[in-house]
Amino acid sequence: MVLPFLVIYMTTKIRVDSGAAGLVLAFYGAGALFTAPFIGRLSDKFGPLFIMRLSLVLTGIIIFFYSFVTNYYALLAITFVWSVIGEAFRPANLSLISNETEPGERKTAFALNRLAINLGMSIGPVIGGFLSAINFSLLFYVNGVTSILAGIFLMLAPVNPRQAQKDLSADKNSEKNIIRERSALKDKTFLFYMLALIPVELVFFQFLGGLPLYIVDQLKYSTASFGILMAINTVLIILIEVPLNNAMALWDDRKSLALGAFLCSLGYGAMIFSSNIILLVATIIIWTFGEMIFFPSAASYTALLSPDSRRGEYMGFFQMTFSFSLMMGPWIGTLILGHLGSSVLWAGAFFTGLISVIMFMKLRTSERSESSIN
Repeated sequence: MVLPFLVIYMTTKIRVDSGAAGLVLAFYGAGALFTAPFIGRLSDKFGPLFIMRLSLVLTGIIIFFYSFVTNYYALLAITFVWSVIGEAFRPANLSLISNETEPGERKTAFALNRLAINLGMSIGPVIGGFLSAINFSLLFYVNGVTSILAGIFLMLAPVNPRQAQKDLSADKNSEKNIIRERSALKDKTFLFYMLALIPVELVFFQFLGGLPLYIVDQLKYSTASFGILMAINTVLIILIEVPLNNAMALWDDRKSLALGAFLCSLGYGAMIFSSNIILLVATIIIWTFGEMIFFPSAASYTALLSPDSRRGEYMGFFQMTFSFSLMMGPWIGTLILGHLGSSVLWAGAFFTGLISVIMFMKLRTSERSESSIN
């Protein structure tokens, strides 16, 4: 609930310029970048469910007290800590889902996971917009309390994940053992894949950086209007993403990734023509369809590449690409918007996203993914 309004909070309440506001999100991304690989390994060691519970409760406490701080540099530090703890949830969550599903089920399972998230996000931006219009502090209080309650619920809920298989059976040949134990950083296909993710993720995260400032500051819509526009995104995800990914379950993940990246690029690029509310809605619909295809496919392909015993590690490095893009994307977007204008921002977004499209089309099937398919 808070993140989509964070740059607006910084510019309107803390009274910093758009570049300094984008830097706050860059610190958030830096914290997520720092924590992702370590949390992945901790998830493999202690179990993803433990990490998820701890993350929710501690994150809620930090968010609740966030608005009590008014010093900009202190907020940068707190934002970094918030990110380290809050973003620990994501790789653990992805690892848990991967462990509980078979390869053919994962794309739909990840779509269901995003559905659960977006059920909250469908009303979160709307409520956030109205809360921020009354008092920005209310936004932090409500978000903090709901996060704590979610952690308590997960502690009390009768969730019993099956234990990931750690011992290798005696009949596995040595070649498969080597594949299973290979570090993520030695998997060339995975490394190329991580690089391919970054350009389109930089584009996607403009919904936290360039997009809110463009809609509120340049097009002169209210924060409540921005919240309603973002709700279009989440409502579409709730209604369409699961059946869409279920219909695409047999698609090669690489083709789905390329299509999703193209639609994200096209949607944000078309913002250059969004001179009225109808065109704004149209562009949001386009990049939302890209998002619905791209994110479940990205998680599914990562799970396909990862060995069971290192799934948390792979998901951690996979999350690093999102963290890096979250760190740099909104900051770069706000700087471009402030110094070069919206036309340069949205044209650049389109061509940057096309880099990912081309790279996804060149992805090769790894030994592990071949064996999973077979």
